Amino acid sequence: MKTFGADKIRDEAILAARLLLLALFLIFGWQKLTNFTGTVGYMTATGVPLPHIAAIVAIIVEVFVAAALVLGICTRPLALLMAVYTLATGFLAHHYWTMTGMARFENEINFYKNLSIIGGFLLLYVTGPGKYALRRLFRPE
Repeated sequence: MKTFGADKIRDEAILAARLLLLALFLIFGWQKLTNFTGTVGYMTATGVPLPHIAAIVAIIVEVFVAAALVLGICTRPLALLMAVYTLATGFLAHHYWTMTGMARFENEINFYKNLSIIGGFLLLYVTGPGKYALRRLFRPE
């Protein structure tokens, strides 16, 4: 079976995928952490239930869980957690089917981007973290 060279750079590609997949969460998670009041305000405006608690959950997931995945710690279970979180945020924050005009268009794009990101997390769940991971310090996958 031809792998087109993928077998030679498998672990490097998985590391790059982890970094690229999680950059979004780390960047926006950090913004949520450093502007907690604004985050709660945004969640309130978008109709997220329990906005204070939702903001705390978002920060934990987007900063700490994402950092663990970048480092390759508990990759498979955390990849599934991120997939579920990303699906939930799609339905809570990008409910384009309730909108019209440009807001509908923008949120439809973001909703389907969330679905694509879920695909990345499912692939990470299947592949594991690769050899460049701190998983060996914790439980092996």
